[in-house]
Parts: sequence; structure tokens; C-alpha cells
Amino acid sequence: MCRHLAYLGPPRSLHSLVYGPAHSLERQSYAPKLNVGNVLNADGFGVGWYAGDRLVRYRRSQPMWTDVSFAELSEILQSPCAVAAVRSATVGFPVDESSAQPFRCERWLFSHNGKVEGFGAVEAELRELAGDLSLVPEARAPLDSALLFARAVRAWRGGLGLAEGLAETVRTVTAIAPGRYNLLASDGVSLAATTWGDSLFARSADHAVVLASEPYDDSPAWQRIPDRSLVFADRDGVTVHPLS
Repeated sequence: MCRHLAYLGPPRSLHSLVYGPAHSLERQSYAPKLNVGNVLNADGFGVGWYAGDRLVRYRRSQPMWTDVSFAELSEILQSPCAVAAVRSATVGFPVDESSAQPFRCERWLFSHNGKVEGFGAVEAELRELAGDLSLVPEARAPLDSALLFARAVRAWRGGLGLAEGLAETVRTVTAIAPGRYNLLASDGVSLAATTWGDSLFARSADHAVVLASEPYDDSPAWQRIPDRSLVFADRDGVTVHPLS
């Protein structure tokens, strides 16, 4: 069920984040260790990063390991904050670029690792919860994650903080549909995540934080986040609270 990660800290190259480590996100696209229900994450990938006042995002529908051009470009692209994901498409949803994450809107990046169980039966209700999709253009993508993204944006625009918006989204959606709801988001100055049915790890050192579905190296600094948790991270470190 997909893999994702987020970084916040001193500027570093995107290559060092998603390609360089021994168990990098690229490697997790073809050899994940902790995936639930699938053995590949080959249905697209995306990387979003903050470059000064700009939020930049690159997505493809192909496997990450096949895009040698972005691997080369990533060596010279640096950012203090980034979100990246590799995708394993749920049966019934298309493999196209619009479905690759992270999604973006205004200053936010968003990724969903998981699925809405029985999506067809609750799609209409989820669309109502998501609100006007014309206000969140990328939420028109033809998959369940897009409606979760729209709901989160609606919460953030309504005044909730980054973490609180994710928590509200999970609580609202789980009230109508079971599933796996590991959400990950950034606003450029902080990170937030939920664990609900899949793995998440945090690593905090030297004023830098990484949140990831799987550790990308063997460092003992990685902390496994308990299931059904809400995570908030900034340059001061990581806080974890129960999510129920």
C-alpha cells in the first residue's frame, strides 16, 4: 500500500533523500520491507519540495526506478522541506499521473498510504464531506485519496492546524468507512502524519526530522510510531499523540 516520506531541516539534495540511502524510497518502489498486501510500488511516484517562496512538484505514472532523468536532476535540487511517495494502485483505480502523490494545494503537500474499504458504497458521502472540488483542483483525480485530500484542505482552510486537519479527516472518514489511513502532510515549515493501519517511523537529529513508511537506513535513531497515532514535527522535534 504505497510508501511515503517527508523531510524538514537544513537544505539537502532530493537525491540524498529519495535515492541515496541504502533502503531509499526508490528501492522501496521495487523491494519494500513492510508493505501490506503488495510487493511492488510501481504505479507512479511524486516528489514535492519548497524552493524559496515556491512549492514545486514532479510526478510521473511510471515506476520510480525507470526515471533516470529525475534521478540525475535530483542531485542538484535542494530543499529544506520535501514530501515524496511511490504508488501501488488499488484495484479499480487508474495508473495515471493525476493519481500520483503528493497532491498539492496552496502551501500544502499531502500523501495517503492506504485505501478506503468499500469505496464505491461510500463515494457519494465522501464527496459531500470533501466539499466543492473546484476549490481543490487536484482532488478531482479518480481515486479515493483525492477526496481525503480535499477533506483535509477543507479543514485547514477552516482554521485547523496541519496535524489537527489530518486528525479531523481520519476521524470523519473512519466514521463511515474502514480502511488504512496513513496520511502525511507539510506546509513548508512543519510536518504532520497519522498512522491508521500501516507503518510509520520518525527520525529526529541535528534539527532535522524525517517521517517515513519505512526506515531508509539502519540507523538506531528511527522510532516506530504506534498505530492510530497523530504525529507533528517541526525543527524542535517530533510529538506523538493517540488518535482515536
